[in-house]
Amino acid sequence: MEKFKPHISVEKLNVFYGKHHVLKDITVKIPEKQITVIIGPSGCGKTTLLKSFNRLIDLVEGISVSGDVRVDGMDIYNGKIDVTNIRKKIGMLAQKPYPLPMSIYDNVAYGPRIHGILKRKELDRIVERYLKVAGLWDEVKDRLKSPASRLSAGQQQRLCLARTLAVEPEIILGDEPTSALDPVSAKRIEQEFIELKKDYTIVIVTHILRQAKRLADHVIFLYMGEVIEAGPAREIFEDPKEARTRAYIGGEIS
Repeated sequence: MEKFKPHISVEKLNVFYGKHHVLKDITVKIPEKQITVIIGPSGCGKTTLLKSFNRLIDLVEGISVSGDVRVDGMDIYNGKIDVTNIRKKIGMLAQKPYPLPMSIYDNVAYGPRIHGILKRKELDRIVERYLKVAGLWDEVKDRLKSPASRLSAGQQQRLCLARTLAVEPEIILGDEPTSALDPVSAKRIEQEFIELKKDYTIVIVTHILRQAKRLADHVIFLYMGEVIEAGPAREIFEDPKEARTRAYIGGEIS
């Protein structure tokens, strides 16, 4: 039995879109400061599960949620919880990079400004620090005032990573964060994740098994809205216990 400190604990989570039962009695634990990868066929609920961790599913019309999702022991679906603080604590990197329509500098400074950091020296420090963490500083340090839209797709995704980190989250969620990138840019993002897990808990959805094998410390296999198997990556990929997991990893289910 794998032992770890859970950063996110999910108990009997059910999610409905109208009458459609998307997630069914999900019970999983996400280990702290590891990379957890959620795998499974298209339409099995991977993105819905990911977005339940920072309540982005609240934005979907007709959604209903029951069950328990706790981050550091705190019930994030408690009606008294400040959702803004939850989303500060848990950042999201989307499939396609969405830089804000402003400069490279202002993209990274945007979140800290919202949270009350207004002194130029402090913002300068934050912008430089997180552009360095995202592996982008050396490429953009001489054009921080130029529009973020002029960056390549790979650079834009690293900028979005820097913007996510600038509000100092504890957890980073990635919804197929390399799917819109060329192979070289995708590899750069993967390398950043491997570095970042020293300081952050990372949860990634991917449909690419090769990527899951490269990145995952821990794996959750979802199928038809249910957790079929979850555990250490080596066990799931090399010795899966469930027939459906073996079929998916073997390419019989896609």
